[in-house]
Amino acid sequence: MPPHPAPMRNRPENHLFYGDNLAVLRKEIADESVDLIYLDPPFNSNATYGILFKEPDGRASNAQIEAFEDSWHWNDSAEEAFDQVARSGNTKAFDLLNAMRGFLGDNDMMAYLAMMAVRLLELHRVLKPTGSLYLHCDPTASHYLKLLLDATFGKRQFQNEIIWSYRRWPTVSHRFQRMHDCLLFYSKTETGNLFNVLTMPPSASSIKRWRGAMQKVTFAPDGTRNPTQESGTSPGVAMNDVWDIPIIAPVSRERLGYPTQKPVALLERIIGASSNEGDVVLDPFCGCGTAVHAAQKMGRQWIGIDITHLAISLIEKRMKDAFPRVTFTVEGTPKDLASARDLALRDKYQFQWWAVSLVDALPFGGRKKGADGGIDGLIYFNDHDVAAGKMVTHRAIVSVKGGLNPDIAMVETLAATIAREKAPIGVLIMNARPTREMERRAAAVGIYRAGVDETFPRLQILTLADLFQGKRPRIPNVDRAAFRRAAREATGTQPGLL
Repeated sequence: MPPHPAPMRNRPENHLFYGDNLAVLRKEIADESVDLIYLDPPFNSNATYGILFKEPDGRASNAQIEAFEDSWHWNDSAEEAFDQVARSGNTKAFDLLNAMRGFLGDNDMMAYLAMMAVRLLELHRVLKPTGSLYLHCDPTASHYLKLLLDATFGKRQFQNEIIWSYRRWPTVSHRFQRMHDCLLFYSKTETGNLFNVLTMPPSASSIKRWRGAMQKVTFAPDGTRNPTQESGTSPGVAMNDVWDIPIIAPVSRERLGYPTQKPVALLERIIGASSNEGDVVLDPFCGCGTAVHAAQKMGRQWIGIDITHLAISLIEKRMKDAFPRVTFTVEGTPKDLASARDLALRDKYQFQWWAVSLVDALPFGGRKKGADGGIDGLIYFNDHDVAAGKMVTHRAIVSVKGGLNPDIAMVETLAATIAREKAPIGVLIMNARPTREMERRAAAVGIYRAGVDETFPRLQILTLADLFQGKRPRIPNVDRAAFRRAAREATGTQPGLL
């Protein structure tokens, strides 16, 4: 595998990285610097990522967007990942991957495994000798992933296959209901991993007989078990590898709307078992940020990586809502005009979601051409309707244009969208500076009157330069109810019995 730059040393503060986790691991994460890795790499979950918002009246939002597809395909990227494993020097990992390719062929599953194999090699590199890794998966791919982990970490480093058991509303089928996920627990070394024994309550019969007291068990020569009561209170029994933890209820305040969101209680259990306060927890597929949330709550340092700006902006908001005094650094998102324009050239959808997040709008639309109807974001606001005699919620439309050449058609299109949607206000975010004719046409759209004498331009133009200077749309009484808020947490708390 070709050499890559020496990773930067880990900083003492928490970090959130936007980007491909393979590139971030190689550039940013130093050898043997992480105490615990949790990853939940998606594979064909048939979920649309980005169902994160609700209408101000509490209903599910129609502004559902597809942040990325978690379906993998055999293409040049998969071939390159396969080649990098071949050149990695880990012959066991490559021999296994090559055998899998011979068995599976060049299909979606094989693409997923090749992409995972090269990342597992990097995760092994960054893990401390005392560190642990928990790979979260469903039974669709768990058997293949376990083989890859055996080849990467060593079969003797396998500690547990943990079954996370849960209940949900079942559907009629001709097989047993699928009500569990798998967590593959590996250590970096065979015996040197950090592990804090967790306990669970004794059985109902034990509680009834011993009333919570300590027990001591001796065995007679014939093997008869002789339990006796001791002084002191029983700490419980050592936790087993089947975890009954409820999924997040649809009405739970914890739910942010992310389809694959995991309960914080699940991550607290993993972090409590395999790290200590102050240790570094890494989640390279951090999604909506449950692992970093649990790490912060339990007094750990954390590193989160995700490949979508939508996820990064969601996690930023989640952490600030839950931990108002939290400090962390976001890397990889545009910090100046040059980096913003580079993102616009590389990926227009990520650029749109990033720009929309700057004005606190809800993202709208998807990757399919024409799916958004000219709308990239929505800002809800409230105003008094004189005719109706009550407060009414309105939508301001946000349109993002990443091109460098200003065009009057940008304004004309947004003006037509405002009219079609009967929207009081529209915001055009531009990469380039508008021409005078564009400004004239925007002004011709008119003004919106709020209250008695407040006026707002109906079509407002903001450039990226304006946004970096702190300028924002002029919109009255913005309604924040559309953004789901994470419940406020206390930092540094250790969870009790889980």
